[in-house]
Amino acid sequence: MGMQIGGGGSSSEPEVMTELNMTPLIDVMLVLIIMFIITIPIQNHSINLNLPTGPSSPPITEPVVINIDVDFDGTVLWNGAAVPTRGELEAKLSEVAAQPNQPEVHLRPNAVVEYKSVAAVMASAQRLGVTKIGMVGNEQFLK
Repeated sequence: MGMQIGGGGSSSEPEVMTELNMTPLIDVMLVLIIMFIITIPIQNHSINLNLPTGPSSPPITEPVVINIDVDFDGTVLWNGAAVPTRGELEAKLSEVAAQPNQPEVHLRPNAVVEYKSVAAVMASAQRLGVTKIGMVGNEQFLK
């Protein structure tokens, strides 16, 4: 009776499995996923809103618009009328700022006017408390 060294021939011990069989594990996981899907309650995708009932009220009056034009030489025009001094412009802007419902001020500079003339008008309006001011005619600067 000789003893064999090495792994050959007839050995009475079974070979050790080195790979794990994944099929039963995957089957169990699929069954668990199906069970979770079945047991999840149905979600309602709705939100309860308390919406107002009755007619809506549109704005009663159109906003008052004041047009301020700054001409190519820096001349300021208030609704088409020339404003000769900065003091008169600021007096008119302070009247606008004092109103409880301020009118809209549309500032329309000429394409070739110096920036400092337009900036002075905007600075005066801001300093005096005019809150509704907007630039109009900006498409002329897209060239």
